[in-house]
Amino acid sequence: MKTLSFMILFAVILTASPIRSFADVSAPPAILKAPPSPKFSDTERQAELAKRRAAVAAAMVENSMLILFSAEPRLYTNDVDYVYRQENNLYYLTGLKQDGATLVITKSGGNITETLFLPKRIPVREAWEGKMYSREEAMKVSGLKTLVDASERDAFFKTLKAKETFSAKDGSAAIAGTTGTIYLLLPDSPQDRDGSREYRVENEFSKELTGVKVENAQPMFAELRHIKSPYELKMLQHAIDITTEAQMRSMAMVGRAEWEYQVHAEVEYTFRRRNADFWGYPSIVGCGANATTLHYVESQSPVVKGQLLLMDVGAEYEHYTADVTRTYPVNGKFTKEQAEIYQIVFDAQEAVAKATKPGVSFAQLSQIARDTINDGLFKLGLVTDKNSRQVSYWFIHGLGHWLGMNVHDVGRYGAPLKAGMVFTNEPGIYIREDALDNLPDTPENKAYKEKVRPIFEKYKNIGVRIEDDMLVTETGVEWMTGKLPRSIADIESFMAKASKEMPWTARSVRGGTLVESAVAGMYR
Repeated sequence: MKTLSFMILFAVILTASPIRSFADVSAPPAILKAPPSPKFSDTERQAELAKRRAAVAAAMVENSMLILFSAEPRLYTNDVDYVYRQENNLYYLTGLKQDGATLVITKSGGNITETLFLPKRIPVREAWEGKMYSREEAMKVSGLKTLVDASERDAFFKTLKAKETFSAKDGSAAIAGTTGTIYLLLPDSPQDRDGSREYRVENEFSKELTGVKVENAQPMFAELRHIKSPYELKMLQHAIDITTEAQMRSMAMVGRAEWEYQVHAEVEYTFRRRNADFWGYPSIVGCGANATTLHYVESQSPVVKGQLLLMDVGAEYEHYTADVTRTYPVNGKFTKEQAEIYQIVFDAQEAVAKATKPGVSFAQLSQIARDTINDGLFKLGLVTDKNSRQVSYWFIHGLGHWLGMNVHDVGRYGAPLKAGMVFTNEPGIYIREDALDNLPDTPENKAYKEKVRPIFEKYKNIGVRIEDDMLVTETGVEWMTGKLPRSIADIESFMAKASKEMPWTARSVRGGTLVESAVAGMYR
C-alpha cells in the first residue's frame, strides 16, 4: 500500500511539471564547485599508516604492548544499528572500518611487532550486511603483514593474562605474553562519562590484567594526532570543501524556504551527494531566536524574512570532519542592528587570525576574541563596565576547539601552537530574550538591567556566530574555509547573485509544497 501511494504521488509530480535531467541546468557560477575527493595510491596510504604506527611505537616504553579494540556497533532501536563508525585511533593506524578487529603492537628489545586480529569473511553474514575484508584486502588497505583470525583473540588474551607466549594456529604470529606495560584506551577519570561509554570494553579488560602496569593510551594519541600530516590535511580540506558548498547552496535557496528543515535538507543532501561519510555532528539550522541557542538541532521553526539564520554544519569525510558556521539574513540584507552585532563578531575573528602563529597559546587567542567583543558591546551599550564579566552574558562560550577526526578533537589546550595544528575560530554573540531576566538578583545586576534594557530591546533575539577552520602555518594561519563568503558585503553580494541563478521553482501538490525536480538540475 505504501509503495502504491508513493507511485501515485510520483505520477502527480510528473504530470504537474516535466522533469528536467541533471544535465539540463548547469550549476550556478556563484556556487562553489568543490574539487574532487583526494586520491591516494595503495603505496601512499600504506606509507602514511606505517609512519603513524612507527610514531606510536616510538612513543611506547620498552617492553610494552598496545591493544586497540574496534568500535562496538551501537544499537539505534531493537535490532537496528546506527551506521557503523570505526574507533578513531584504530582507524588512524589501519584505515580499516571493520568491527570485531583488534590491533596489537609490541615493543621489546628494540623489536616492533604488529598483529591484527580480523574476523574471517562469513558469506551468510555478507548476504545480510555487506562485504567484509578478506585477508588480502585488509593487508592492501592497512599495509599490515601479520593477520590472525579474530576467533583466536580470546586465546591470545588468555595467554597474555598467564604471561605466556601466544602462537597463532597457522604459525603466522607469535606474541610474547611477558610485558611490563600494556597501553589501552581508557576513560580519563571515573567521572569521564563519555570515555566510560566509548571505552567500556577496554576499561573492563584492564581490570582483568594483573602483574602489569596499565597505561592510558589516550595522551599518546592526542599528542600524535595534534599535528596534521599533509595526507590528513587533504582529507580535512575535502570535508571542509563539501561543507562550504553546502553552506553556499543554503544561502542561495534560503529566501525561498519556508521552514528550517528545508534548509537543513539542502545541507545534508549536499553532504550525501558529495559522498561524505556522514555529518561530524548533528546539523544546527536556527532562524531568529533559535540562533541564540548553541545546540539547536530541531529545525522545526519557520524561516522568516527579516531574521537571521545561523547554520553550524560539518561534513565528515574518511573520519575527518569540518565545522563551519555562517549567520546570514534570510532576505539577503542585514538590518542595521543585525549588522552591528555581526561586525563585532567578524572583528573578533579577524583579530584572532592576525594573532595566530606558532608559539601563541589558545588562551591568548581566546582572550583576544573576548576583549574585541567586550569593546564592541561596550560601544553599543550592552556592556556598561569593560572590567566586569558583563561580556559573558552575551559571549557565552570559548573561542573554539581543535579539529580533526573528532569535531572536538584531541589535543592539549595548554600547548603552544605549532604548524600543522587545526582549530576553529568561532566567536559569537547571543542576545537571548530571557538573558536579563535570568541574571542573579543582585543590586549590581538590577542597576545594570535598568540601564541596558532599552538597548537590549533593539538587539533582542539576534544570535550571530561565525566559525572558520584555521590551519596554523610556519608564519601564521591559513583559512581552510576561505572560499566561503564571510564579510557583510560578501555575503550580501553572494546571496543576491546566487538566489537569481538558483533554478528553484515550487509547486503545490495536494496542499503540500514540493520542489520541482528542476532543482536537481543544478547538481552535476
